Amino acid sequence: MRTKSYIPYLFLTPAIVLFAIFMVYPILYSFLLSFQTSQGGEMTFAGLDNYRRLFSDDIFFTALKNTFVLLVVQVPIMLFGAIVLASMLNSIKRWKGLFRVSFFMPAVTSLVAYSIIFSIMLMEDGLINQFLGALGIKAIPWLSDPIWAKAALILAMTWRWTGYNMVIFLAAMQNIPESLYEAASLDGAGRFKQFFAVTIPQLKPVILFTAILSTIGTLQLFDEPYTLTKGGPSDATLTIGMYLYQTGFRYFDFGYASTLAYVIVVLIAVVSFIQFKWTEEKA
Repeated sequence: MRTKSYIPYLFLTPAIVLFAIFMVYPILYSFLLSFQTSQGGEMTFAGLDNYRRLFSDDIFFTALKNTFVLLVVQVPIMLFGAIVLASMLNSIKRWKGLFRVSFFMPAVTSLVAYSIIFSIMLMEDGLINQFLGALGIKAIPWLSDPIWAKAALILAMTWRWTGYNMVIFLAAMQNIPESLYEAASLDGAGRFKQFFAVTIPQLKPVILFTAILSTIGTLQLFDEPYTLTKGGPSDATLTIGMYLYQTGFRYFDFGYASTLAYVIVVLIAVVSFIQFKWTEEKA
């Protein structure tokens, strides 16, 4: 009997070993690296020097500000658009599957591929500016102006992730009991009022879930600014994730890069905690 009790653990051993090698070890090693600095090609213990360096690093604060601007502006727009689209799809009877697949398709598109396509479309003489020119509107410097570069990132990210969140909201809406809508209708509530009085309250746990996922994704944002704007112009779209990459793999300052990685972890934990608390208070 005792021998049989160890059999399940034997089957789990390969997965546990791989998890320890490729997940646990890198996490622990990067944590140790955050307390080290490179001197003469060798890593030496530096205590909290890397963490102190953060407070005097102007580029870090620029990247932090850019990341939070994208978080505060893009995530609410995307989630609101996803809820509206899900509500529209939930109310139609025909072609629901076709529309659902069409809106979800951007989410399965390669990050690099869609970023390159958007960079081509948003060029000075790109498709979007040509269209605006046909309407008599002056060309917009999407990728060369700091404000418009952020707008380009927001536009690209919203296009890609709205459909992904829409599918999640649609699945949640289909589980809302029809009796709630019938009761609201008997009380004289129209579709608009039902949306805010029934649909939104029932979606609160799902909204929290998607908001946290979107927050984590935005705080780790790398692919879009790297391929679309290269962090420019003048670091206007440089994110923390991109700054981490540059520090570690362009300047080979792995100690400071590890510090940035753990700062991202702390930021994600703090923002997620605030979202949880805010949702509890509103419930």
